[in-house]
Amino acid sequence: MPLARSSLIDGVAERLGWCRAYDTPTEVEEVLAEQTETACIAAAVHAQLATAKNKDALHVQPGVLAVRRRVLADVAYLEGVLTGAYNRGLPTELIKSLEDAVRHGHELTVLLADAARCTTVAPTGSSN
Repeated sequence: MPLARSSLIDGVAERLGWCRAYDTPTEVEEVLAEQTETACIAAAVHAQLATAKNKDALHVQPGVLAVRRRVLADVAYLEGVLTGAYNRGLPTELIKSLEDAVRHGHELTVLLADAARCTTVAPTGSSN
């Protein structure tokens, strides 16, 4: 299925609360490749917009905080998926991968919080 059509169908399904599962490793690899391709295409646009828009550190802050909010929500969701995998006795390899993803997600939220703190004009604790 072409990238645009697949994305449209998946987007509509997601809005309706439906999730699509893929039966074969090939299908999963195709989805992963599509996601990567879409992200790479968007990255060039994001870089161009960010360069034009982010004139100083304070301009960077809203985007960093927005990304952190989304990552926190995604990590909370993944924690639920991990709990379900434990409770259902799903394969150890899957549980290990989910544990790694959750741990790295938490690490990413800490890094994004640090980046957000670096965007303020006056350092915390200064008397201005």
